Amino acid sequence: MTVFRSEVYQNEFVTDGANEINAIVTVTAEGVVSSSAAHLGSSGASVELLVVDCSGSMEGVKLREAKRATAAAIDAINDGVRFAVIAGSDRAYALYPPDARLAESSAASRAAAKDSLRVLRADGGTHIGEWLLAARTLSEQAAGASVHAILLTDGRIEGEAFETFIQALDGCEGIFSCDCRGVGTDWEVSELRRIADKLLGTVDIVAEPEHLAEDFAALMRQSMAKGVANVALRIWAPQGAEVVFVKQVSPRVEDVTAKAVATGPLAKDYPTGSWASEARDYHVCIRVQPGPVGTEKLAGRASLIVDGEIVSQGLIRAVWTDDHALTTRIDPQVAHYTGQAELANAIQQGLEAQKQGDTDVATAKLGRAVQLAKESGNEDTMKLLAKVVDVEDADTGTVRLKRQVELADAMALDTRSTKTVRTKKVGP
Repeated sequence: MTVFRSEVYQNEFVTDGANEINAIVTVTAEGVVSSSAAHLGSSGASVELLVVDCSGSMEGVKLREAKRATAAAIDAINDGVRFAVIAGSDRAYALYPPDARLAESSAASRAAAKDSLRVLRADGGTHIGEWLLAARTLSEQAAGASVHAILLTDGRIEGEAFETFIQALDGCEGIFSCDCRGVGTDWEVSELRRIADKLLGTVDIVAEPEHLAEDFAALMRQSMAKGVANVALRIWAPQGAEVVFVKQVSPRVEDVTAKAVATGPLAKDYPTGSWASEARDYHVCIRVQPGPVGTEKLAGRASLIVDGEIVSQGLIRAVWTDDHALTTRIDPQVAHYTGQAELANAIQQGLEAQKQGDTDVATAKLGRAVQLAKESGNEDTMKLLAKVVDVEDADTGTVRLKRQVELADAMALDTRSTKTVRTKKVGP
């Protein structure tokens, strides 16, 4: 049986006149059944879309490995799950099924889908907006389903107006989720990150085409494990209060503030996408009217909504006090994830400054990133940073920019900057 739980961590004590209340909401799902036979024949069954770049720049090893990776992902689709393969260049078309419908996964349909990959040829430009619209069209055939896409490209948007791409992307929000992968180093991180952020997905680099198959198969297995959709975090704030932001902070940093859907005059739902058996953490900041010293106020209520029903709830409180010892006691969860969000920003700003030739800002930002990674025990990020800067003193963030940095290393640091490490659970 699937069980969702939520817990709220915060230091509720604030100084006289303070008006911003911060809390970490931890959400845990257990006993989730994979999206396969459990949903067979249900209108809520899952759908998988594979969007493969076949533009001219994919010629050679990249297209060969993209075909192999797509075949590996197809093999990982559970029986009964509907799916389709989309080929993209300066247009998008349904490669399988060829009639632009969704196929039901079975041994026969998977074999036919893999066989269809043989006809892929590299040609044309990179109109990613067209690819997204093709995925939306297929998604609309699956009303009530949880639709997930994997999008692969090796290049930047080419031959398509950026405004056209943005309009297409905006039209896909809330329709399907999308994990993006860039192969090689000729693509633009900011473009794929924009897609992943808007469509509740991830972005990463696969520098060597030979590693695509392993990555695609892993992405599909992860998607198959997600058996619960329609999950939202509902934040209620009292009259006169304002939700400043809601950010997912584990397993990666993702600002979902702009995705809020009002469910009443004082409450909003923040979508969280589909779930497997897993845990995620969210940072909630609420601005309230300050109360006099000695008073307590309910600053907010965090409710977990699954299929429209409240399954768990926690309170966010504010207590105004002049006791300095109480107000300076920073909650470990809030402190940790505030640092992780700053770490992601420092990396992205540092890399952008380096790209623009501003070595002073790049050194300062990446030095701060090293310091934050060391403090939080984020060893994976430390390893990535060490390929971009020479670390002289991690505790103080003293670094020197490397004279030569492999582009793939810089892009890996950029794409993985939002990945966080969890702090240990705080409790009795």
